[in-house]
Formats: sequence, structure tokens, C-alpha cells
Amino acid sequence: MTEKLTQDILRSWQCEEGNVNSYQDILNWITDRNKKTTVEVNPITLDQSNSWYHDQKNGYITNVNHGFFQISGIQLFEDQELVKEQPIILQTEIGFLGMIIKKVDGVLNFLMQAKIEPGNINAVQLSPTIQATKSNFTAKHGGKKPAYLDYFLNSENYQVLYDQIQSEQSGRFYKKRNRNMIVFVEDEIELLPNFKWMTLGQIKKMLDEPNLINMDTRTVISGIPFQTRHYSDKDLELLSETFTDISMFNSIFISEPSDYLPQITKKINDYKMFTNCWTRIVPISEMKSWRLNQNGIKSYTSDNFSVGYFEVAIEGREITSWTQPLIVAEGIAELGLILRNHHGTKEILIKLTPEIGTMDAIELGPTIQWESLERGEAHNNVEKLYLDNLEHNDRILRHVMLSEEGGRFYHEQNLNVIMEIGNDDLQSLPENYIWVSYSALNYLIQSNNVLNIQLRNLLSMLMI
Repeated sequence: MTEKLTQDILRSWQCEEGNVNSYQDILNWITDRNKKTTVEVNPITLDQSNSWYHDQKNGYITNVNHGFFQISGIQLFEDQELVKEQPIILQTEIGFLGMIIKKVDGVLNFLMQAKIEPGNINAVQLSPTIQATKSNFTAKHGGKKPAYLDYFLNSENYQVLYDQIQSEQSGRFYKKRNRNMIVFVEDEIELLPNFKWMTLGQIKKMLDEPNLINMDTRTVISGIPFQTRHYSDKDLELLSETFTDISMFNSIFISEPSDYLPQITKKINDYKMFTNCWTRIVPISEMKSWRLNQNGIKSYTSDNFSVGYFEVAIEGREITSWTQPLIVAEGIAELGLILRNHHGTKEILIKLTPEIGTMDAIELGPTIQWESLERGEAHNNVEKLYLDNLEHNDRILRHVMLSEEGGRFYHEQNLNVIMEIGNDDLQSLPENYIWVSYSALNYLIQSNNVLNIQLRNLLSMLMI
């Protein structure tokens, strides 16, 4: 990415009120679309669906076309002992999560879409320019191709800032990935009714609005690349004028990723080498702790989610009515990020996080990643400090409820918290926690399957 484009991105980040559409105008637009769009999502039994059924031969819930996705069982073993089993979404295809950016009236703007997903808790959320599975953009479902698709299929004709295939929620999906892209365009672009131009500052500010900026937008903007090797001292001096927090500037542009990478690499490789965990996909009926019936898939005891079947009707979609399974969360999960200012550099506390559906055993996750049944229980000094600060509302930078992906999850939302602690508040760290700079994480996010989606989403919420 050129120095000039970096400066344009930072100026767009500073522009919280916008230059094309005001902040309030966008909120009013979303409110208006919610009022005018009819959305109906109702639970049904499996035999009421004309397109989904239980394939008893293969042991999963599937579509009659054997496309889109399936829901099967998965078992996790440590050595030879079964330690966990649950339903899992099988969806091998890779979709697009793409953002078009363009200078409009002298300011860099992001082309955002007002999109409704069947599982959205509030119907309309702000999504990237394109948010489409491979089945969507190959028109396998019989609908129209997504708007602006050609900019991503023909991205070689434009300046590509970011293009990586990144993991999805590995506690719900099995090795699922999507292609995250940011494409800079200078062409004139026809603005369709569901789309508006927004600055990066507006998007970041709207992350304080509950359930407005969707998960896919968050993962895409987390990948905006900032790399120190491109910038001269003069460039750095100009860029530093953008920042109110000099430690964040130092973390992005001054600190070297290489200062942190050996420790991160060793911890990841040690885990993969010395931890003997493995998984296998099994028929749903082989899971002893889950039951399958016409109403869905549910744990015999208690778990963080179940599976239900739904009939969906949404105006304005490529296909306006259909049936499908959705993952139904049984409570609210919690994601947290702890920061500190260490010798003038902002550092972020991350944790190596294994999940049952991860592509390669483990990824870097946030400081706190609790499912609903795990919330509020401190198992080490990090979690205790986090809960103490939360209880006393001490040094909390962000505290907001945000939605998970509404195409597969029904009304699922997480509490997202970012807090900053004193440099000496944590004298020691439990195993698998590491202090790293933003520059190291930004470097690693330019590769796939290193940072999990929960950490990427929280990084998108950092401010300057």
C-alpha cells in the first residue's frame, strides 16, 4: 500500500461525521429501511421444509441439492479420550467478503450495504460491499448475482489493498473460510439503493451502536494493511499528526513486527507439535449427548447452542422466501481485549485459542473468548483482572453488544469489551497468553488462518 493511500485511509478514519452522508443520515437511513422492509422468520419442523432433510445414509442435515451447507456431528479427542462432541456446520465453499473503497469529493469512502440476514436480531445491518457465498455468486440458488461482483472477480484491474482467505467461527463451522478483500477503485460507480458511501471514521464510530456494523464488515476492515517498511521519516512525521494516542502510532508505524514474531511462532508451533488433539466428523446420531428430532438438534444436558429449522421471508433479497437450519445461541458470549502502554508502545494481550473446527488446531484469539456458559468465571489472574475492571467500569474503552453472522446464526450477539490496564497490573501471564504490538498482528493478518475471527473483530474496534 502506498504512503499516499495510507494517509488517505487515516484521514478517512479521522472523518467521523462523513463528507458524503452524515452520521445521523446513515442512522436514519437504516431506521427507515427497517420500517419499510418486511422480515418474517418463524420456527418450523424439519418435515415442513421442502428443501432440507435428514440424510440418514450420510448422517447429516442437508439441502435437497446437496449444496449450500450441511450440519453434521463432530467429536474432539485428546489422545484416545473423547473430550467434546457437538453439531458442526460443514461448508467447504469459500465466499466473498469484499469492500470497495474510493475517493469521493476528496475523501476516501467505503461502499457499505444495508443487508438483511435471516438471523439478524434487528433485521438491517451494515455489511461490506459484497457478502456472498459461492452458491450466491454462482447463482446456484437461482437468484441474481450480487451487485458489484465483477470488481472482485476482476480485481487484477484495480489496486488491491487486502486479499486473504480467513477463518470463520471455528466453534460453529468446520474449517470454514471466506475471502476477505479491499479493492481501491477510481472508476465511476453506480450507487444502488441498498448502498451508501461511508468514511472509515463513521464505520468505527458506529461500532458503538449495538448490532449495527455486522461481523463481516468488522473482519474485512481489520485487515487494512499498515507496514512500517514503506515509510520514510518524513512520511512518519506526517502520519503521526493523525494520532491522538502516540503509543498507538508507535504500535502501528514504529514497532517492528519481528520483535514479537519469534515468540508467537514458537508458541503456535509448540502447541501443534506437543498437543495430541484430533477430530472426526460423525453422523449426528452417533453423538450420545445430543438428540435429533423434527424440531432440531439439542443437547441432552446443556450447551452453548442448539440447531433449529426456520421458514424465512425477506423482501428485497435475490430469493425472497426459503427454509433453512440456523444455529441458535442459548445465551450471550463475551469477547474481550486487554491493552497496555509498554515503554511507549501500545501492546495487546492475546491468547492461543484452540477450537473444535479450526483449520490447523489453533489460532491467535483475544484475551477473553467466553461462550455463554463460561461467562463470568475467572480461572486465572488475567480473567480475574478483566472481571474486576469490568465490575468497577475501570478503564473501559469499548463496551458494546454486536451480532454474529446472521446467515447461519439466529439472533446471536456477543458482548465486546476493550479495556486498557496499567503497565504493571499483570506481573505474570498464564501459559498461552502473549503481549504483542498492533504491528505484529497487522503483519500476521496479511496471512490466512493465524488470527481467529473473534480477535480480528475486536481489532477492527480499535481507535486512534
